[in-house]
Amino acid sequence: MNRLVLLRHGESIWNLENRFTGWTDIGLSDNGVREATRSAELMLRENYSFDLAYTSVLKRAIKTLWIVLEKMDLMWIPVNKNWRLNERHYGALQGLNKAETADRYGPAQVELWRRGFSIRPPALTPDDDRFPRKDPRYADLQPDEIPLTESLQDTVERFIPYWHQVILPSLRNGKRVLIVAHGNSLRGLAKHLDAIADDQIVKLEIPTGIPLVYELGDDLKPVRNFYLGTRS
Repeated sequence: MNRLVLLRHGESIWNLENRFTGWTDIGLSDNGVREATRSAELMLRENYSFDLAYTSVLKRAIKTLWIVLEKMDLMWIPVNKNWRLNERHYGALQGLNKAETADRYGPAQVELWRRGFSIRPPALTPDDDRFPRKDPRYADLQPDEIPLTESLQDTVERFIPYWHQVILPSLRNGKRVLIVAHGNSLRGLAKHLDAIADDQIVKLEIPTGIPLVYELGDDLKPVRNFYLGTRS
């Protein structure tokens, strides 16, 4: 049985402060560091190991991966960082407190922005300091690849080609793969793997710091999935 492990980064400082984060490069909270450590301990206890790992270019995911690999004595394995695994871009909501935003726009609208499939939050303007074009890690991207805002659908559309072109071939070659990314990029992958309907994806929440294991058949289609430590 082939296995793929997905891990949402540990709690970030803005998770703790209940802020929209998106592509803003926020570090882990102290609890996030503990979550990453516990996830590594859990995978060690269950005899998991990996041949290569994939992550985003945002430090909360990268740091989570570093902690996991160090704890598992796997810092030598190849690590592939790519912007296509980034969190969904929350546009002009980035940095705003979620509760205050709900008070301003109404809880129903904020829930659509957060969990709906095709609804985009208000966009940044190109002159906004938060616009990723000003960040050197995105300097080589084409203008149409750099978002001012994103829906979950947009996130799926940028991540899934990378899944098919890069990650899936590694699995076909028998590699044991760990993906450390973000709540919405992993929701997008789970939606693709499990064929979750657009109107049902709103119900899916991937918690921070708990490994999500996919068992894959010979055709690399999911047979089952479970959170490590919760399997009956």
